[in-house]
Amino acid sequence: MKSISKLIRRFVGIMTLSTILFSILNVAFFAIVFVKNTSTFSPWDMADHVAAALLLTDDCYCISDDVMAKLKEENAWAVLINNDTRQVVWQTDNLPNNIPMQYTLSDIAELTRGYVDGYPTFTGEAQNGLLVLGYPKDRFWKHTRASWDYNFIADLPKNTIIILAINTVLIFLIYVAANTKLLHSIRPITNGIQDLSSGSPVCIKENGMFFELAKKINKTSEILQMQAEQLRKKETARANWIAGVSHDVRTPLSMIMGYAGQLKSSKNLSEIERKKASVIVRQSKRMKDLISDLNLASKLEYDMQPITMKQENAVSIIRQVVVDFMNMDIDDRFPIEWKTVDTLSACYINADKDLLKRAISNLIQNSINHNENGCVIYVYVNDDNNTCKICIEDSGIGASDEQIDKLNNTPHYMVCDTNTTEQRHGLGLLIVKQIIKGHNEEILIGHSEYGGFKVELIIPK
Repeated sequence: MKSISKLIRRFVGIMTLSTILFSILNVAFFAIVFVKNTSTFSPWDMADHVAAALLLTDDCYCISDDVMAKLKEENAWAVLINNDTRQVVWQTDNLPNNIPMQYTLSDIAELTRGYVDGYPTFTGEAQNGLLVLGYPKDRFWKHTRASWDYNFIADLPKNTIIILAINTVLIFLIYVAANTKLLHSIRPITNGIQDLSSGSPVCIKENGMFFELAKKINKTSEILQMQAEQLRKKETARANWIAGVSHDVRTPLSMIMGYAGQLKSSKNLSEIERKKASVIVRQSKRMKDLISDLNLASKLEYDMQPITMKQENAVSIIRQVVVDFMNMDIDDRFPIEWKTVDTLSACYINADKDLLKRAISNLIQNSINHNENGCVIYVYVNDDNNTCKICIEDSGIGASDEQIDKLNNTPHYMVCDTNTTEQRHGLGLLIVKQIIKGHNEEILIGHSEYGGFKVELIIPK
């Protein structure tokens, strides 16, 4: 599973980065400490400096004031042991009382590599003697028996790298062992969350360190499944209700239209009565179209309308729709102009012919329904490389920017005004959107260059 492998890689990355940073910080820390405690100052150099500054004049030794000030600053003391007598022939004023004044060769060898009565001492060669420089007991620590095997020193870099590698592997193994149980506990949780997103039922074992989270996910899954089942029942009931009402209304509506048509043509009625009958016929036809649109919209929304896709000539389909409208003898106020270039005779697309014709018919009818004072309807097809563009626009009243935005972004758009004789609705445009959605196509709604309304369908070839 990608999420688990990603999580493992993240853990390993964090562990590796932590190890590297930890090593760098440790090396930097020890380097700082080492530099701080092993500065340019060296007690051996200090001993040589004092020995060089100690001069014999007129059977007595003297030393410069600046060197003496340096010794006092370091809280150090010094003695000069004569080469011949091995006695102290010169000393500083701050010499501790327990420092011997007579030394043997073994004493000199001991103080050179170690201490004198616990004081760390360092030696320097002076005139006619050995200068011994002593520091406070807590100032320096000396290796009194230091001896290192040559191979140990020679192999030290290699052994250091081996030790670091072993430590890194051990840290990695400990880290993996510590997090294995965590990863095993996370896996069913992530699987359950993915199943939730897909709508599948989830049942996670409620144990381990994430048992409370597993319990809540299971509860969430139960709630979602219950809501989904209730929604399916409601949607099924609504679809069945729409289909039933559509079927039940068709018969009486057909009778109303038939009788109203007879009254409209009757010579026995007055002109006013025939006009009223004409209104009944017109409104009955609109009601019939509305019921048909409502039924088709319901089928498209619930995937009950089969979509048969095959290669079709879009130019031929759209031209046939335009011809059908012209043959319907529509009002002269709504002339339709075919704006497709004469050189374009075919533009093949993968589409359902009947549904595409229905979408184009709805768009043309939409221009007729929303422009009471008439308008010119322009229809054209463009072959644009990998897509076929079908455009229906008019020179009517158009729509505001707010309405255009709502039409483009609202999935279910319905408009109903207070004009009962010319009531408008958005089912025609909704059906167009549903048909285009079923074809995986794109619909763009905007302002026409002729001042009215424009709808462009972009269909891949």
